[in-house]
Amino acid sequence: MIYQFRSKAGPDVIMLADLSQRIFDLLNRPLEPRGILTVEQLPALINLLETAILKDLEDRAQHDLRGQEGGKRPKLADRLGQRAYPFLELMKQAKEKGEPVMWGV
Repeated sequence: MIYQFRSKAGPDVIMLADLSQRIFDLLNRPLEPRGILTVEQLPALINLLETAILKDLEDRAQHDLRGQEGGKRPKLADRLGQRAYPFLELMKQAKEKGEPVMWGV
């Protein structure tokens, strides 16, 4: 499934279900077929996602320090920050302009 996130504050962001679900899990929110992130919710959600991105970077740095110790190195393309960046930017623009983020409408 594909989700299209919209806000009057910026361009639409299209994401596949796997990434959308990963992000919404990090935000502690259910991913419904339709929904809205209100202006009042955006600051806390932005903070949660930025914190998760920083944690992902720290985990990758720790993995690099330990080396390949029998573990598989995470793929560079799987970096949360890179994959979530468009959605994070849409939320920031929406917060700045006082607009909600909606999907499924």
